[in-house]
Amino acid sequence: MHIADSELIIGGQKSGKSRRAEQLARVWLDASGDHTAVLIATAQPWDEEMRQRIERHQTDRAERVPGMTTLEEPLALAGAIRRVSTPTTLVVVDCLTLWLTNLLMPAKSVGDQPTYTSDTLPVADLAAAIALAPGPVILVGNEIGLGVIPMGREVRAFVDALGLLNQQVASTCERVTLMAAGLPLTLKGLS
Repeated sequence: MHIADSELIIGGQKSGKSRRAEQLARVWLDASGDHTAVLIATAQPWDEEMRQRIERHQTDRAERVPGMTTLEEPLALAGAIRRVSTPTTLVVVDCLTLWLTNLLMPAKSVGDQPTYTSDTLPVADLAAAIALAPGPVILVGNEIGLGVIPMGREVRAFVDALGLLNQQVASTCERVTLMAAGLPLTLKGLS
């Protein structure tokens, strides 16, 4: 499995996106004793179900990729990539969809107000951080625009914003992989 300088892994829920990113991190770590891997986690524990989901992901990831460390960063993603990326460090971002949610639709129970609109998202800064990263960067995100057009202005705006985010990140990345049923389909770059 070849590690690209940058890769966007997209797909539906439970399609195998995170598992592929973890496999790539494992390959990277196994290739050299000098290699490190850092997961930048964007999820926030908004409720009990989400807390349990995060804990399950942490436990599973620790078993599958024991050498990977985790940095929680729900908002300042470009800055986090810049801080942790080195020529010997593979960075995994999981996931862009939750990052976008944090920016556009913060949990109301926390009392946060959106910092950004779909027109002011820091996507150019993220793309620059990916392009200038000295080590490989793997980004995980959802493809949610394949279904029916959602009801509700806010949900349609979110689907549109995610589609544009995916397009912009895909144009920056060396490889783009679509995951379906646990199987990778290369959309851009080398297999």
